[in-house]
Amino acid sequence: MTDGTRLTTVDTVHEEGSWLFTVRDSYGELDEVILVPCEDGVEGWINRCPHESQRLDVGRGAAIRDGEIVCPRHGSTFDSCAGDCDNGDAAGTRLVPVETTVEDGAVYLSDRSVSFANEGGIDAAETSPADDLDGDDDVPSSTSHIGF
Repeated sequence: MTDGTRLTTVDTVHEEGSWLFTVRDSYGELDEVILVPCEDGVEGWINRCPHESQRLDVGRGAAIRDGEIVCPRHGSTFDSCAGDCDNGDAAGTRLVPVETTVEDGAVYLSDRSVSFANEGGIDAAETSPADDLDGDDDVPSSTSHIGF
């Protein structure tokens, strides 16, 4: 059996086009990862264009066209299986990989440099039920975090 956190299935990534989750590095910092379809399963990449740190998936799924991830800022495209870019402002750069393993159709986070934080983006990791005790999603339940 595979070591690591079970994330999702290969079928889900292929059906949805991408799958977003959040990891925590060894310093406790959060970062987002996208899983994208590849011909032999899926690949995991840090959710950031190396050109200007633009998020590739801004919460609605990564834009993928003809097997390439499209940066929403400048339109540079990255090979979804290799991570390389050969066009636009990001030409000559490569996405940062996050190691995953597929076993029996399930995708596992196997990169030992990070740990699973949550499904979805960083915003979901920073919000917990205790943060919003009044039930109103538009405003904080307390203003005690404001300093003058």
